[in-house]
Parts: sequence; structure tokens; C-alpha cells
Amino acid sequence: MVDPSTLLALQTSNADGPGWILRAVIIVGVLGAIFMAWFLLRGYGGDQD
Repeated sequence: MVDPSTLLALQTSNADGPGWILRAVIIVGVLGAIFMAWFLLRGYGGDQD
């Protein structure tokens, strides 16, 4: 069985795509957009008197 640290080293050395920082920025940006949309749109469901 291969040691997990060896697998991690192999996986990170062969990574050709965007780095983990860019991936985290994209995820945070998408979650932020969803939260902002929810925050802005939640006022439209109020009473219609």
C-alpha cells in the first residue's frame, strides 16, 4: 500500500491547472454571489397588503 504522503506529493507535483488559491477564490466568489442574491431578494417576499 502506498503512503498517503507519497500520493499527495505525486498529486501536487502533477497539477497543471490553476492553483488551489485560484480555486478557493472561485468557490468563495460563487458562494458570495449566492449569499448576496439571497440577501437582496429576501425583501421581495414580504407582505403584499
